[in-house]
Amino acid sequence: MSSFDDRKKSFEKKFANDQELQFKITSRRNKYFGEWAAEKLSKKDEEVENYINEVIRADLKEPGDMDLIEKVQKDLDSLSDKISIDEIKSKLDECFEKAKKDFL
Repeated sequence: MSSFDDRKKSFEKKFANDQELQFKITSRRNKYFGEWAAEKLSKKDEEVENYINEVIRADLKEPGDMDLIEKVQKDLDSLSDKISIDEIKSKLDECFEKAKKDFL
């Protein structure tokens, strides 16, 4: 095998590993985000797990994070103490940083 083929396989492997890591970080971020939203909604026990799963599924609807943000925003609108979309986005970013620390 040539060194070019070795480099090519190495880059392909790195790309696959990077994609897998990104998927794990995003999944963990969504879990943390769902936990935060469930706490704000005063969910208890089994409701928390069900809500986290709803949040995770919401992120699979469309590319990007807006489907996830819109789902949580819609749910949080039922609260008397309103939470702005900027605060929700900020919390999502916090959850991402926390998830990155779990894996890096």
